[in-house]
Amino acid sequence: MSDAAPEFDGRGGRWVGASVPRREDPRLLTGRGRFVDDIQLPGTLHACFVRSTIAHGRITGIDLSATLAVDGVVAAYTAADLDLGDIVALLDRPPEEFAPTAMPILAKEKVRFVGEPVALVVARDPYVAEDGAELAVVDYEPLGAIVSEETALAQDAPLVHEEAPGNVLLDVSMFDTPGVDEAFADAGCVVEVVTRSGRQNALPLETRGVIASWDDHDDQLLVQMCTQVPHQVRTALARSLRVPERTVRVTVPDMGGGFGQKCVVGREEIAVAAAARRLNRPVKWIEDRREALTAGFLAREQRYRTRAAFDADGRITALDVDIVCDMGAYSCYPFTAGIEPLMASAEMPSVYQVPAYRVRARAITSNKAPTAPYRGVSRPQYVMAMERVMERAARELGIDPLEIRRRNLITQFPYTGVNAVTYDPGTYRESLDLAEATLRDEGWYEFRDKAAAEGRHVGIGFCCFSERTGYGSGAFAKRKMAVVPGFDISEIRMDTTGSVVVTSGTMNHGQSHETTLAQIVADRLGLHIDQVKLRQGDTERIAYGWGTFASRSVTIGGSAVALAATRLGELLCRIAAHLLDTQPDNVRLDGAGGVVQIDDPGRRASFEEIADVAYLRSHLLPKDVEPTLTATASFDVPGDGTFSNATHAVVVEADPGTGGITILRYACVEDCGVVIHPQVVDGQCRGGIAQGIAGALFEEVTYADNGEPSAASFIDYLVPTATEIPDITVSHLETPCAFTENGAKGAGEGGTIGAPAAVLNAINDALRHTGVELDTTPVHPQTVLAALDAAADPERSRPA
Repeated sequence: MSDAAPEFDGRGGRWVGASVPRREDPRLLTGRGRFVDDIQLPGTLHACFVRSTIAHGRITGIDLSATLAVDGVVAAYTAADLDLGDIVALLDRPPEEFAPTAMPILAKEKVRFVGEPVALVVARDPYVAEDGAELAVVDYEPLGAIVSEETALAQDAPLVHEEAPGNVLLDVSMFDTPGVDEAFADAGCVVEVVTRSGRQNALPLETRGVIASWDDHDDQLLVQMCTQVPHQVRTALARSLRVPERTVRVTVPDMGGGFGQKCVVGREEIAVAAAARRLNRPVKWIEDRREALTAGFLAREQRYRTRAAFDADGRITALDVDIVCDMGAYSCYPFTAGIEPLMASAEMPSVYQVPAYRVRARAITSNKAPTAPYRGVSRPQYVMAMERVMERAARELGIDPLEIRRRNLITQFPYTGVNAVTYDPGTYRESLDLAEATLRDEGWYEFRDKAAAEGRHVGIGFCCFSERTGYGSGAFAKRKMAVVPGFDISEIRMDTTGSVVVTSGTMNHGQSHETTLAQIVADRLGLHIDQVKLRQGDTERIAYGWGTFASRSVTIGGSAVALAATRLGELLCRIAAHLLDTQPDNVRLDGAGGVVQIDDPGRRASFEEIADVAYLRSHLLPKDVEPTLTATASFDVPGDGTFSNATHAVVVEADPGTGGITILRYACVEDCGVVIHPQVVDGQCRGGIAQGIAGALFEEVTYADNGEPSAASFIDYLVPTATEIPDITVSHLETPCAFTENGAKGAGEGGTIGAPAAVLNAINDALRHTGVELDTTPVHPQTVLAALDAAADPERSRPA
């Protein structure tokens, strides 16, 4: 008997919801993928950056003479040589709320973090370029390094940017609703929790890279790179070079991951493009892992001081939150330093009914590598804060931790929260119930109790949360962004064989767009999935696209694709009605690659026949129909967008001898609306959970007092392997979304959002008899050991 899976025939509208073989796999799994570093152009030169060796200082001199004397070095540039416009990310907010700062392509008067690019060396091969860069001499006047919230906000602290007084880039109080003070005064229980998360690297398998070349024939700069946002790169690059956008084309080949790190505009790619234009030769730069770990965009370092008031029955009555996000040396373009604190402020109540809400959120600048969005974007942090509050209140009030959640969960939809956000229907209570039932039915509660009797430390932890997905322009406009993402555009074109090419403004970096978007089109038109080809990642193919981030690919991009396919279907029906000599309302797509006459099913016109007329015998078309089979559509999520939701349940064991944490069981119950491809969604959940576990237990970039980063290699930056990641089960609930064309909600970030809180809660439950309570991630073994020592002997653990 053959083990091969039977060929799936999706005709008749069965593609969506089926785990069909991924169309990308044959290419990617057999080594036929084409990534940036695979691109070889004749005469290519290679770039290497001279990077700052100190965290904060004035540049008093740059000497590149020894660099230029190296055989094979073609050119070396400073900021003055390239004379490029800075990258400036803006919010339309008053100066007391937001301080705009400029990120130069190459550092000018000052350096602001270790690894900041100061000069660019171009040579015949990457090794010579690196040799030349090592010979560059840069003189600095050191300034004090800002490496923590305390040093940043201290009086008389050195300023990272003179334009940002007090080292504060953003300071907003988005909500201060009536009744907060009264609720705390009347509360039956008040809890305060301070949660912190460590600085992380998104760590895509493929580091950043670019190859830029000038085409005299087209009078155009071709920039081939790995980015999630090619159109935004084109805009920023053209502005920095001070050229019309038509002279810049950005294309993206296959991409080995992004996770948000590549959804902002980097300065290195612009410098390389500028060098290629000057030299009129292709120039390539591939970021090495040391650069990626120390000088690439980082994420996550945040602190939440959360006070919550509860009544005697365990219902939350008010929330008062102070948020500080360390955004590093610069604001990222186009989202700005406000992306983390603004998102947290707007969505902090999470899945709970909070009657009164006050929040202050600040983005501070420091002498660390700048931050960019990373899978989850503040939600792992504010969800962890809320989930720790629920655990603490349950303990104080003597209520079961799951029961206190049930008393506070949103259950009636649509629900407009105190944060002025309207939540569409979800399965908040149902996902919690199913997650709990999964662990109970498998006997994990009995296992925990038996382990405790044996002196072992086993704990169970939960996390309930929602994930706002597919942010439309309305949601981004509320942040007062000067550049407002949101909509997406799709074009679909049928050829003479009846097959179609679909163009989307989204960008695939591992989410299987070639398969999932083709499934949507195949269902809408009644085609076989093999008759649908996706094109994306090319600024010449579509007017503008916002790329891929914030779980928007299927919600927004997929909706635009669906609308374009529907419009093409309407055009096909119109032409077919003319050919069949009937009225347009008497025909429909037949689900088998053609149009059928409703009252006479024996009469039909195939797509091939319709296309033959449209292109090759256009004189037979209706008089008011143009000779083309093309349709375009745009889509923007209305209102506040849509919310996926999930509950994560975790069982861990803590070893009091080593401080090690072992995850014994991980269950996820998620609801992302209509599931386009179950296997892909499962993969997104599991991959996200793995990254969330990494943030909970392993990954962290720390800095010495002088601003030197701790993690320059994988020896120092601890990444979990397959050994540390447990088997993860994923159960699906489906609440179709009313706002998207496919009923789908986003699924890309939920795993990462829920894992840190669930793991942390499980660790605290495992240590419940020791007096230890942890509220900071990652939880390293030494963290556990120090906490156990402190609990056992508080006097000895105190600093001298």
